[in-house]
Amino acid sequence: MIKKEKKNKRNKINIRAMSSICILLVIYFGISAYFTNHFYFGSKIDCVSVSGKTVEEVNKQMASHIKSYKLSLKERDGKTEQITENDIKLKYNLNGEVKKLKDKQGSYNWILGFLNTKNSKMTVGISYDSKLLKEKVDKLSCFDSKNVIEPKNPSFKYSNKGYTIINEVNGNKVNENVLYNNIVKAILKGETTIDLEAMNCYVNPKYTVKSKETTEIRNTLNKYVSSKITYTFGDKKETVDGSTINKWLAVDDNFQIVFEKDKIKKYMNELSNTYNTIGKTRSFSTSSGKTINVGGGDYGWYINNAKETQDLIAAIKEGKTIKKEPTYIQTAVSHSSNDIGNTYVEVDMSRQHLWFYKKGSLVVQGDVVTGNVSSGHPTPEGIYWVKYKERNATLKGEGYSSPVDFWMPFNGGIGIHDARWRNQFGGSIYMTDGSHGCVNSPYYLAKTIFYSIDKGTPVVCYY
Repeated sequence: MIKKEKKNKRNKINIRAMSSICILLVIYFGISAYFTNHFYFGSKIDCVSVSGKTVEEVNKQMASHIKSYKLSLKERDGKTEQITENDIKLKYNLNGEVKKLKDKQGSYNWILGFLNTKNSKMTVGISYDSKLLKEKVDKLSCFDSKNVIEPKNPSFKYSNKGYTIINEVNGNKVNENVLYNNIVKAILKGETTIDLEAMNCYVNPKYTVKSKETTEIRNTLNKYVSSKITYTFGDKKETVDGSTINKWLAVDDNFQIVFEKDKIKKYMNELSNTYNTIGKTRSFSTSSGKTINVGGGDYGWYINNAKETQDLIAAIKEGKTIKKEPTYIQTAVSHSSNDIGNTYVEVDMSRQHLWFYKKGSLVVQGDVVTGNVSSGHPTPEGIYWVKYKERNATLKGEGYSSPVDFWMPFNGGIGIHDARWRNQFGGSIYMTDGSHGCVNSPYYLAKTIFYSIDKGTPVVCYY
């Protein structure tokens, strides 16, 4: 009896198991039948879900999807632009690819489809008019010059406390090549959004306020404007400090400090115009007691602008505080209003007379003969200086060769010398029988001057 009950129990269990298997088989084959014409769950073509759809439905879905396709470009400041399928004649190149994907899935592997997505995803070819796309990209608002804000590195502002750093400007300039390539990739993948910021499509400033280079530049600028160069001109002085130096400094596009040499040159020219005295008109007290104005000539102070500009920049780069005289090409006796001093030769060409003073005392004087007025060789007015002195020189020119014992040139080929060929000096001889421009002197006069005068001594010539 007990054995019979156990057998009945086993039979019931077997019947239930067989029933469950049959039910599962019915369900499996039923679902398989469904997937004969429908895609597995989780199936995607490009980024579009086609789960549970037939090939015909998918073809219609993809066609509808392409017609509604829009690629949104998310730009800075909340701006958005779009590229639509119509803008670029976008279309899918299905060519039976949808059916091929369904055929790969089959009907009976739907369970494995949940585990292996190899046959559940596909990317189909997309085509577009590249010329239209390029034209559309070129016309985007973000490339309109009126809307573009250029990126800028940090800048530097000067005050009497030194330089401070001004934040960089990110701007909104887009790298067209980078954006274009990202647009093409997004279209081919069926993506609908591009975040220009996230995709690094913007041209950003190379340096920021946090860059090491920014701090270094500020520190260097502050070093430069800490300089103080004081130029002395006798009892007068001119000072170059930060209030001036900062106007000469700039930071270029390569983030390098540059000196604006045109501005420094302008400053040097102004300095030279004030303190150079060559050729300037001076007030001169003559031996006859008159005070006259004499201009012209090559005697006086003359700053070497090129050399001094180099020295000034070098001093600024070292942050120096110094007091100095400028570098001169030529100097005079003093920086006073009378830079001639009290050692000079005076030639009054109207009176045809010469005086030579040394340290305020008259050394010698006498009549002379200057340049021939009637032949167009008058001795030029002006204040000059003795370039050198030479014994036993021979003066040569067009149509003449004259040996002299004492030669003291002061204006090119014009100088003071003895003239043994003359037996008279002074008067009006110079009007018709004057020299070629030189100051012809009696032997004693030329000799006395020669042995007492030095190179650089001023020679004042006037009528």
